[in-house]
Amino acid sequence: MTDEKFHFSASIKKKLAITGIVGVVLLVIGLIALVMGGGHEEASHGVEAVGHAADEAGHGGDHHHGGGSWMTRVYANLWINNVYFTGIAIIGVFFVAVQYVAQAGWSAPIKRIPLAFGNWLPIAGILMLVIWLVASHDLFHWTHEDLYVEGGPHYDEIIAGKQAYLNTPFYLARMVIYFAVWFLFFRWIRKEMLAEDLDGNTKHWKKLVGISAGFIVFFAVSSSMSAWDWILSIDTHWFSTMIGWYVFASWFVTGLATITLIIVYLKEAGYLSMVNSNHLHDLGKFVFAFSIFWTYIWLSQYLLIYYANIPEESVYFMERLTSSQYAPVFYVILIMNFFFPFLSLMTRDAKRHVMFLKIVCPVVIVGHWLDFYLMVTPGTVKEAGGFGFLEIGMALVFASIFLYVVLSNLAKVPLVAKNHPMLEESMHHHI
Repeated sequence: MTDEKFHFSASIKKKLAITGIVGVVLLVIGLIALVMGGGHEEASHGVEAVGHAADEAGHGGDHHHGGGSWMTRVYANLWINNVYFTGIAIIGVFFVAVQYVAQAGWSAPIKRIPLAFGNWLPIAGILMLVIWLVASHDLFHWTHEDLYVEGGPHYDEIIAGKQAYLNTPFYLARMVIYFAVWFLFFRWIRKEMLAEDLDGNTKHWKKLVGISAGFIVFFAVSSSMSAWDWILSIDTHWFSTMIGWYVFASWFVTGLATITLIIVYLKEAGYLSMVNSNHLHDLGKFVFAFSIFWTYIWLSQYLLIYYANIPEESVYFMERLTSSQYAPVFYVILIMNFFFPFLSLMTRDAKRHVMFLKIVCPVVIVGHWLDFYLMVTPGTVKEAGGFGFLEIGMALVFASIFLYVVLSNLAKVPLVAKNHPMLEESMHHHI
């Protein structure tokens, strides 16, 4: 049982390669359609209301945004996917850390799966830096220097007031710190977990509890700050006290769904013999509970802004609700991320049944990708936004590469932490 090792077979590699190739083909088709269509592939005329709503809230000065440029849409999709998969990667490490701090026994045989997600972090960090250096002027209005020239034609008092925090050197420094510290904690946790396999000394487990506690403290701060940097600062005039929690909630439930789905497929492939329906029940409960948590945060943010009805806040939802381009996505997200998982996983049997988990988890994963799409696209691409081959293709390319990195690293180490002090407890886990 404890000597299991995942075999990254040629057939799995072939499926990932096919997925990646299909993604590239769709991406190319989408790009051709965008270029030939003048950058408005599948863009709806109703989305012009977005511009009017923005002007009414004092956004008329957004003269720098290249909303009509097809390149801006490409950059926006790169940003969406990288922020999204960065979240899944860091949530994998966070999940492992939480298990150690909680001294949880049930999760002992599955920790290696979320841990493998952390291998994506250095790739994500490099991509984030490159995308920002190439596309920051197109995606982030605050990066234009003339906004800060007092008395100048484009001076923006609100953005200038945020310059102490929103400036390029400090922004890049924060980005480097996030990824560097996240990756160092991941490597530290991984090192101790593998060392435990060799000598079985409980000192490694005790040390992991302390390391994990330190990581959680840093993650609590950095996850909120990264949400301010990578999501909130796109809509520079807008502000929300809930955005840090909101992005975390979306990341967390997506990470849980990804962990659950991979475990289910590994179980069906004959791996993880120690994992039974009780473990799946716990994972199902996590997906169920944090889908409700995400909805609670979503509703809290929405109601606060709706009730106050301040133009600087309400424009964010006006951009997404008064446009025929974005409004359908707005409502589809609520169905995919709350109503569907809530109703599907409500019963005890559903959480323990592989079939239900294999249906609900992909819906949640796609639904929260759309959530990030809606967070980023209206503020960057504006009236030139759309959803088509470009979006689907790029998401498939990122997903196939992400899974290749995760699964190839998962195959390098034992699948189960054989000397985990709570492994026996997990074997008798029953709920």
